[in-house]
Amino acid sequence: MPDIPAATPRARVRVPLRFADGYSADAELVTFHGLTDGLEHLAVVLGEPGPVPLVRLHSECLTGDVFGSARCDCGPQLREAVERIAARGGVLLYLRQEGRGIGLYNKLDAYALQDEGLDTYAANAALGLPEDARDYTAAAQMLGALGITELDLLSNNPDKAGQLRSLGIAVRDRVPTGVFTTAHNVRYLRAKVLHTQHTLPLAELTELTAGQDLSSAGRPGSRSAEHTATASSAAATA
Repeated sequence: MPDIPAATPRARVRVPLRFADGYSADAELVTFHGLTDGLEHLAVVLGEPGPVPLVRLHSECLTGDVFGSARCDCGPQLREAVERIAARGGVLLYLRQEGRGIGLYNKLDAYALQDEGLDTYAANAALGLPEDARDYTAAAQMLGALGITELDLLSNNPDKAGQLRSLGIAVRDRVPTGVFTTAHNVRYLRAKVLHTQHTLPLAELTELTAGQDLSSAGRPGSRSAEHTATASSAAATA
């Protein structure tokens, strides 16, 4: 287990959260001194955290979180996480890791390559960038500063749990998020299962992807991702 420097809380402020669908929650936002990567990560404390709180590590996604992009599932995951954590008590760590750590401009460059047929990971590689550049040392520091040494992790991503454990945080359970598919993100979600073993229903995603391919083939010149309306929100199985 690496010996990482301790971070300390910098400021705490109460902020009422309001979402477009009408859901609201009161949150305490916490900033920090001493984070190893020097970025302005944020802890969102919701409800009344118990001895083993529910925690989500949410990587910033401007296109999904702010603009509602349907190319990913980030916005719906953020909305879901706030409600689930508020109900149980816990913390959402909002991490400044746009584009799995490659930054906004590089992410948009990768989108352009995805429009040419590459998946999200192959697009990063084609740009000479890591498939996933995220490091969760700062997240472990934030949890330590909040006095959290054991948690249940709200995530479909096994790497998050693995990194936290290697950094000295006890992950009691990894709790899957919902599955938020659109006509624009099915291939993205399927790639996450195939490349990084995310806990998502591969058979369902494969079927939806095949359906898109058939729809596109049946309409010469059409782009199925723009004309197929597929949306589902269901709980993933662990």
